[in-house]
Amino acid sequence: MPIKVLIVGYGNVGRMALQALRQAKDMELAGLASGSLSQTDKPPAELEGVSIKAAPEDFKGEADVAILCVPSRSVPEFAKRCLALGMNTVDSFDIHTDILDTKKRLDAAAKAAGRTAVLSAGWDPGSDSVVRALMMAMLPRGLSYTNFGPGMSMGHTVAVKAIEGVKNALSMTMPQGDGIHKRMVYVELEPGASLEDVAARIKADPYFVHDETHVIEVEDVAEVQDVGHGVHLVRQGSSGATHNQYVEFNMRINNPALTSQIMISCARACLRQEPGCYTMIEIPPVDYLPGDRDGWVKKLV
Repeated sequence: MPIKVLIVGYGNVGRMALQALRQAKDMELAGLASGSLSQTDKPPAELEGVSIKAAPEDFKGEADVAILCVPSRSVPEFAKRCLALGMNTVDSFDIHTDILDTKKRLDAAAKAAGRTAVLSAGWDPGSDSVVRALMMAMLPRGLSYTNFGPGMSMGHTVAVKAIEGVKNALSMTMPQGDGIHKRMVYVELEPGASLEDVAARIKADPYFVHDETHVIEVEDVAEVQDVGHGVHLVRQGSSGATHNQYVEFNMRINNPALTSQIMISCARACLRQEPGCYTMIEIPPVDYLPGDRDGWVKKLV
């Protein structure tokens, strides 16, 4: 039986999740939960024939897994609602400092509902976390550096858009080397908004407070928009008593496309776990792949 998937939210990640889902032969779309789209008579052409309703509650009993394509700060609420409805959940929560506390809260909710939640199923946090864990297993003693970008950070961009006075925004992550970054934030302001006030709010936000941040006003964010991103992971250290071991991982990607693909893979994996909340490093990598384990062991090992 195909895995029945509900997409919750239809921004950049939601649209890409729909594309990835349609490429997954072991899944089918149960519908789309979107308050705004449920009220329009003319949804986008790619949603023709799709069941669109206002809330996850409108799909009770119709989905195995809910893919939560909502802002990170809304994830705990939506996850708890979907778990209580009997759906497993997958999200791309990316507030690194809040992951452990959120995991504990969702673990209790998932176990109470007898369901499974996969938290922070993006590429960072997410698949990069798995790569970092493997690097540390290879080189137990040493130093790791994560260099992001240059590229658009979706979580940071959403956080800026929520600030009063901001009409539209783009937050770019610029690597400075050795795991140090600065944020270049381009804002399109609402009439009458003060750039000085908006910049102060941005720099005080938890997403930005630890990084060098520059806020620049533009007339039209679309003129500077770019959803590309990337990461360069490096670890140098020791394997046993042997020093000067060096491993690295590099990628250049379309940010929402990769994020949504990872979430779709995690939708598959969540059905193979016991009730509770998991991050990606806690799930066997083979569970992200379609088909049976023995087939992948024979092919990959």
